[in-house]
Amino acid sequence: MLITSAATAADAAPILGLQKRAYESEARLYHDWTIPPLVQTLESLLEEIQSTTVLKAAEAQEIVGSVRARLSDHTCLIGRLIVEPACQGRGIGSALLQAIERAFPQAAQFELFTGSKSEGNIRLYRRHGYEVTGTKLLSEQITVVVMRKPAR
Repeated sequence: MLITSAATAADAAPILGLQKRAYESEARLYHDWTIPPLVQTLESLLEEIQSTTVLKAAEAQEIVGSVRARLSDHTCLIGRLIVEPACQGRGIGSALLQAIERAFPQAAQFELFTGSKSEGNIRLYRRHGYEVTGTKLLSEQITVVVMRKPAR
């Protein structure tokens, strides 16, 4: 049974390990092993847990996914939606996305970004009502698509 809840400082190390495993496929896709999720420090993640909303998804007390977000004006900025690679395709990403949206009832809209070549991610977000609203160049190798959806 999947349970989503707020992450605590004790969850930081397992989430960081999961994050690095989850983003390996992105690093391979873009030929860039210096993307921020792969070089994030434990101290930085601990600060995020204290200053933003970080959720975890657990099955049998093992963390299998996570997502974080913060409110900027009336926009909920969602980031780092991750799922254990061996557990992908089982609805964990969808459950986390819905949980983080519910955590921000005051938001007028939701915004996130993903790599322009990350077709699976783009499909997931489109299924949840997100539309591409623009692109940003992160580096010579990486262009991201910005996706938004209005709150209901």
